[in-house]
Amino acid sequence: MSSRGSLNSKLSETFLGVKLWVWIGICVCAFIVLILCALCIWVTLRRKSKRKDVFSLSQIPNESKDIRVDRVGGPNFPNHPENASLAVNDKSVGKNSEKMLVHLATSKSSDPDNLSQCSSVYNPERGFSSQSGEEGSSGNVRKNPSLPYTGLVTASPLIGLPEISHLGWGHWFTLRDLELATNRFSPHNVLGEGGYGVVYRGKLINGTEVAVKKLLNNLGQAEKEFRVEVEAIGHVRHKNLVRLLGYCIEGVHRMLVYEYVNNGNLEQWLHGAMSEHGVLTWEARMKVILGTAKALAYLHEAIEPKVVHRDIKSSNILMDDEFNAKVSDFGLAKLLGSGESHITTRVMGTFGYVAPEYANTGMLNEKSDIYSFGVLLLEVITGRDPVDYGRPATEVNLVEWLKVMVGTRRAEEVMDPALEVKPATRALKRALLVALRCVDPEADKRPKMTQVVRMFEADEYPFREDRRNRKSRTASMDIELTKEAPGSVDVESQANPESHKIEITQA
Repeated sequence: MSSRGSLNSKLSETFLGVKLWVWIGICVCAFIVLILCALCIWVTLRRKSKRKDVFSLSQIPNESKDIRVDRVGGPNFPNHPENASLAVNDKSVGKNSEKMLVHLATSKSSDPDNLSQCSSVYNPERGFSSQSGEEGSSGNVRKNPSLPYTGLVTASPLIGLPEISHLGWGHWFTLRDLELATNRFSPHNVLGEGGYGVVYRGKLINGTEVAVKKLLNNLGQAEKEFRVEVEAIGHVRHKNLVRLLGYCIEGVHRMLVYEYVNNGNLEQWLHGAMSEHGVLTWEARMKVILGTAKALAYLHEAIEPKVVHRDIKSSNILMDDEFNAKVSDFGLAKLLGSGESHITTRVMGTFGYVAPEYANTGMLNEKSDIYSFGVLLLEVITGRDPVDYGRPATEVNLVEWLKVMVGTRRAEEVMDPALEVKPATRALKRALLVALRCVDPEADKRPKMTQVVRMFEADEYPFREDRRNRKSRTASMDIELTKEAPGSVDVESQANPESHKIEITQA
């Protein structure tokens, strides 16, 4: 009893005005709280470490779905769906893409752009490998007669974001990050939508404006398109390629985050809403075309494996406020190794731009992109859609109509009537000659994109010539144009798809 009494008396002693037994209780509670905090921290770290391994490309299905081909129709065909499905056997499923498996969770980036990108294509220019400050030709709009151009490389748009999210080649965004950036994917922030999903405009916490592509989770197609875009441009930099900043992989969500390009796309300037702001001058159009050619030259000839875009069209050529072209949307891209002359795959692309040999056989290589580029160049020159059912039967197909016009020496009549200031005859014929070579029905006769770039750059700063030299040069171009014109490009099937023996069903 005495020992218990002494214990009670000791516990009843006061220390700093508080009894000893109260101090003991406080210490025990503090110890328990400390243990709980340590457990919470451990669980959080464990979850983060598991999250790094949550995405494995081995889980992405190799089987691809029926392809979607955008139909370019005229106003007389309002009931035509925007997309049609082409069913063609794909004989090389993901064969080349396996060469560039992107280990998002394990590889660390050494890019000085704040550890968020690996080297290779945003530029030899708006690509991502070596950052070259190569300048483009000046361009403008009728209402803006002169716009400065600078080739300086700006600071990384990812500066200021949490360092912990820098994983792999790019920035790993959480779903919450992108919900905050896009105001919970508000319909007011939609920039565009299609069969692949929806693109939203957003603003990151550091103030950088971005475009967020939210892929539709349609039975594995979102996984496939996610992988294709990451493989195609995740590691590359070039001034004329839209920069892929990062990605979000969370649950069923697959999202890609691109830099925001603020001046619409080429289709909008030629045919759509942006035409309200003015008409693109000839110089601006040629600047966009030259930038597109440089981007394709980089994809085809400067990286290994080469990238075949497969969907070069005016709506995929974005422009910044200085009218620098930015090639976008690599969801259909294919990788082609140096030892391969072509791959056989299902036909994908946009109606009117697809190369005839690819549409007929499914055999794809960079020459298919060059054909599409030629159609794009003709669209820029004439201001016409590649296929327009609203025009007379002889003018529905742009390539066929232009060949007839050039063959009958009426080349100057093909110019876009919206142009107030017409280009010099020599410049027009140079552009037409390049376009006709690019849409040559024989793929082997089409020039490489580096040759196309040289042809445009050689004419960018023409030296002074006396009238005699100018006349002789113009006459020689007339002869070349006439030689190019008679060759019939096998694009009848694009105006009449049934002739290709490809089953086209309404989507």
